[in-house]
Amino acid sequence: MNTLSLVIQREYFTRVRKRSFIIMTLLMPLLMVALSFVPLWLSTLNDGAVKNIAVIDNTGMYAPLLKSTDQYQFQIINDAQQNEYQSKIGKDIFAILQITDDLNRNSNAVTILSEKQTSQELRTMVENALSEKVMEQRLDDLSQQGNVNAAAISEVRSIIESGTKISVKTMKWGDDGKVSESSAEIATIIGMVFTILIYMFILMYGNMVMQAVLEEKKSRVVEVMVSSVKPVNLLIGKIAGIGLVGITQLVIWGVLTGVLFTALSVFIALPQQAPAVMSAEMSNFDMGGVMNAVLSVNWFEIIVYFLLFFVGGYILYASIFAMFASAVDSEEDTSQFMMPVTIIIMFAFFAGFYSVSNPDGPLAFWGSLIPFTSPIVMMVRLPFGIPLWEKLLSLVLLYGTFILISFFAAKIYRVGILMYGKKPSIKEMMKWIKYK
Repeated sequence: MNTLSLVIQREYFTRVRKRSFIIMTLLMPLLMVALSFVPLWLSTLNDGAVKNIAVIDNTGMYAPLLKSTDQYQFQIINDAQQNEYQSKIGKDIFAILQITDDLNRNSNAVTILSEKQTSQELRTMVENALSEKVMEQRLDDLSQQGNVNAAAISEVRSIIESGTKISVKTMKWGDDGKVSESSAEIATIIGMVFTILIYMFILMYGNMVMQAVLEEKKSRVVEVMVSSVKPVNLLIGKIAGIGLVGITQLVIWGVLTGVLFTALSVFIALPQQAPAVMSAEMSNFDMGGVMNAVLSVNWFEIIVYFLLFFVGGYILYASIFAMFASAVDSEEDTSQFMMPVTIIIMFAFFAGFYSVSNPDGPLAFWGSLIPFTSPIVMMVRLPFGIPLWEKLLSLVLLYGTFILISFFAAKIYRVGILMYGKKPSIKEMMKWIKYK
């Protein structure tokens, strides 16, 4: 067995056998689901205390419309009691709602006075109730005009009360002529999930390569290793071994996510067997449409391109991380080299984030072609469907760049890994490339 394969096996098995790797790999999908849904669930809970709202309505038209709930209790008072109730704000009274004028003429004549910041829920509740009353007032004013038919006003009122919400179903025309249901929201979520994954893995495993190089150099283990392994093979083996660890983790996550998704699909497909767990909101939510949109996505294409861009992006940045780590003696010394690289990766992430709303715009197009940003930005665009030539050109540029960067990184690595006591400059590192 050659030395390169031994280095790859050493880097791979020493990491996948760690208890921390096994635990995090198995628990991360569940942890991500918990981080996504638990805060959402907690945000719907209240503190259990009833908040008393004193209402001063100088017009007498609006206060009766404010209906109390389990969380907010509205109490109508008059102007004479205002000072008395103001002294109770923050104690027995949460807030004072005051309406000083006819809102049909003056829409700004309503205020809420409270000690704490007024919640958006309370504000929305009050605004909706008052807006409906103002709309009725304006319809009544319109009906009193002599040139308007009362029947027409009644019809307008019924239309407004019934509401008219239009839901546009988006369909996608495939290359084979088939039409399938699609969803821009689903494409956005898929693109952002894969973008976050590739961003996280490039940073995490790139830094792992850097830490491995630094540890071996500081402990001087590398001096023993280079006596039997060429520095270039040592670098390639380290990058390949750690990269396989990342791919292993991704595959396990993919299988676990697929199992969770299948279980969710079965649960949704059998609503008749579990009516007790379905809320009114869930019954109005078109889960079937969402599932059709998810299943219409070309998952094979996205996963294949994800692996291709992950491998290219990881090797590109891992080579840079290893190159700089080999030239210094401590983690503190890497900051001057790593800061520009970190900024580029963060720029790529934000470029991908802002490209979601316009996946065919100039930022998304050029960001998906430039090799240093394409692994992250391209993942945002893939679910929306882009021409094949753009994907192939992006891969050619990415792989061509990482081959070039890896060549220079290997030249610098073989010299820097055995140098101690001096933090080199970029100019000096460029000279190492010319060494025979």
